[in-house]
Amino acid sequence: MVLEMKVPSPGESITEVEIATWLVEDGDYVEKDQPIAEVDSDKATLELPAEESGIITLKAEEGDAVEVGAVVCHIDMSAAKPEGDSAPKEAPKAEEKKEETPKATPAKETYATGTASPAAKKILAEKGISASEVKGTGKDGRVTKEDAVKAVPSMGTPGMGARGVERKKLSMLRRKVAERLVSVKNETAMLTTFNEVNMQPIFDLRKQYKEDFKAKHGVGLGFMSFFTLACVRALQMYPAVNSMIDGKEMVSFNFQDISIAVSGPKGLMVPVIRNAENLTFRGVESEVKRLAIRAREGQITVDEMTGGTFTITNGGVFGSMLSTPIINPPQSAILGMHNIVNRPMAVDGQVVIQPIMYVALSYDHRIIDGKESVGFLVAVKEALENPVELLMGGNPLKALEM
Repeated sequence: MVLEMKVPSPGESITEVEIATWLVEDGDYVEKDQPIAEVDSDKATLELPAEESGIITLKAEEGDAVEVGAVVCHIDMSAAKPEGDSAPKEAPKAEEKKEETPKATPAKETYATGTASPAAKKILAEKGISASEVKGTGKDGRVTKEDAVKAVPSMGTPGMGARGVERKKLSMLRRKVAERLVSVKNETAMLTTFNEVNMQPIFDLRKQYKEDFKAKHGVGLGFMSFFTLACVRALQMYPAVNSMIDGKEMVSFNFQDISIAVSGPKGLMVPVIRNAENLTFRGVESEVKRLAIRAREGQITVDEMTGGTFTITNGGVFGSMLSTPIINPPQSAILGMHNIVNRPMAVDGQVVIQPIMYVALSYDHRIIDGKESVGFLVAVKEALENPVELLMGGNPLKALEM
């Protein structure tokens, strides 16, 4: 009996997927539930498991776009499982003697070979090129003026280095991301406001508690928990930032589902921390770790990346000092974190060196006014610079569940 394997629906509204990689070859014996292919949708990369055991016949090639419900392979369930590799191996063929091509007799070298003429020497000296790097075309290999001129690349003239070109088809996920980013720029009134945060209070807390926190909870006390909880507080203070436009209506949420941008093998993934307002520092750090691992291992699902109300992206891990992040639609705002650099700062009338991070809030001005966007970012800054009072209720030990 031959089973026709069809593409299952990866999620609501997805009608087409792309065969990214076949994990088996045509004619292989596959076991039930064995991953046989990776398929790209416009939201994620998912594994396609074999529905039954048997010999597989592939009906689509890598890179093919196939509709949900289309047949991509056959599995012959009546085929017996091969017992080991019993096929006799073909003895290695004796290497055929290759006729040696007579080597060309090298041109006779003389004292003039590789020597530049006076005019050529002057040109090469001006350009910092050694005569030994130039092949001479003059008598007995002498480097002529013409050789020197040609050896010096001018503006627009290709140099002597490699100039290979590689063409590779974009994955369906990457194409969809590109479309969404362009649509955001074209369809929203996006603006960005900036501020700076003195990270010293968070540095002090992490230095004091991070070892005990990790030993007790099995996760590190990173920056994401502070930023996530600071954003939750600011979103509750400025609900317009936690809203989105649906046609002619403004939809506001009384919960905070925070999307976090994670770099995965197939590009940028944005899994969601659900109901972040109910999570502690330990809860946020555990969820960030879980989602990041799933994204980097290609196990993240469409549901885990759908429905966020606000996004945090951290370009600082790649060394970014400042950026204008692009809104993650249909959300209305995104917070960009950046690298932390020691900078001079005025503190109580004195110039001191402090660890400073620049933060950026990109927002849709159609729904969020300047007063709300600036107020939101100031609220985030206040919480990060005074975390004990504003994020920990004055009791770090209790907030960190120590």
